[in-house]
Amino acid sequence: MASIKTILRKKQLLNGKFPISLRVTKDRKTKFFRTPFEVHINEWDSKVGRFNKKHTQQLKSNRLLGKIEDRALEVISDLEMAQDFYTLNDFERKFRVQSNPEASNIFSFWEELIDEMKEAGRMGNADVYHHTKNSVQKFAKQKSLHFNEVSPTFLDKYEVYLRNKGGSGGGIGVKMRAIRAIFNVAIKRGVIDEKLYPFKHYKISKLKGKAIKKALNIEEVHSLQNLDLSDKPHLINSRNYFIFSFYTRGMNFADMMKLRWENVSGDRIHYTRSKTKGNFIIKIMPPVKDILDFYAKNNKPYIFPIILRENLTPTQLNDRKRKTLKKFNKDLKELAGLAGINKPVTSYVARHSFANCLKQKGTGTDIISESLGHQDVKTTKAYLKELDTAILDEASELLLP
Repeated sequence: MASIKTILRKKQLLNGKFPISLRVTKDRKTKFFRTPFEVHINEWDSKVGRFNKKHTQQLKSNRLLGKIEDRALEVISDLEMAQDFYTLNDFERKFRVQSNPEASNIFSFWEELIDEMKEAGRMGNADVYHHTKNSVQKFAKQKSLHFNEVSPTFLDKYEVYLRNKGGSGGGIGVKMRAIRAIFNVAIKRGVIDEKLYPFKHYKISKLKGKAIKKALNIEEVHSLQNLDLSDKPHLINSRNYFIFSFYTRGMNFADMMKLRWENVSGDRIHYTRSKTKGNFIIKIMPPVKDILDFYAKNNKPYIFPIILRENLTPTQLNDRKRKTLKKFNKDLKELAGLAGINKPVTSYVARHSFANCLKQKGTGTDIISESLGHQDVKTTKAYLKELDTAILDEASELLLP
């Protein structure tokens, strides 16, 4: 059991007064926590740890000291109920949050995590956290928001706010998962108590994206692949990126961007997927070989002309990715028009199309799952379920006379 006492520290300040601190002792170790008070030595009663009658605001100051002690005792009680063993460092983390309002400001903690992600090169997550924080700040209309204010009711109202602004279930879910992650890290690091966790009652599982995944059939992929772009040279790179992604099991754009010639060995491409850290070994199909041959003459460390120099910072890499991806998706709209494809075509459609075409050719779900790098076949089943429309339409047409 820890013990506490409010004491006068013996080191005199420049103004002639002495600081008042809260002394916490546990397992023969002691920590001191500064209070807002400073007094002359004759204004302090060391026996009871309180201001005496010579202090001009004796009653008010003693009440505040009592509140500080009560807060410390509450922290000790919570720690002893939550765990068999705790240290003074555990007490300090928990007590400082309750004593310092800024420490429980979710936006300050949020910024801290964003900075950590940027330093680790996790720029995609950093972007999601940044945009979600800005969105919550606009909704809350305040610069400071404490963890205990983010209640299930707060989240319900935030969801309504996002829907009124045109947000979809899937998009809202992304933001809610970012908020949930903030709480999980804060609890893990001892910044807040688990009882403040609002997601026991607010369920993110109800937020499901309703947008149907778009995919091309193999004929449409071939029409893009066989386009004559001799008079449209500005589209060649984007067409190559799409076809390369399709024939490399839907390789993500971020992974294509970082692909080096050293990843090519014989008739295989070896790489680690950024998102899942899964290792892939992919056979080089003829369309992929044609694209590799096209860029081989550039004599650069990277296969594609996206990263143009070495030693870019994570922020610079992310900026380059966003700029190139924006042009890529713009070019794909033009390419779809030239190929007579009346569907929205984006960079991610290549991955959807790869899965869709394998399914149409009768490939088993387990094989498709392994090809995509899904860790659970259930993910693949859910993925393919949204691509069923074309197959169902064809089956229905069998009923026609």
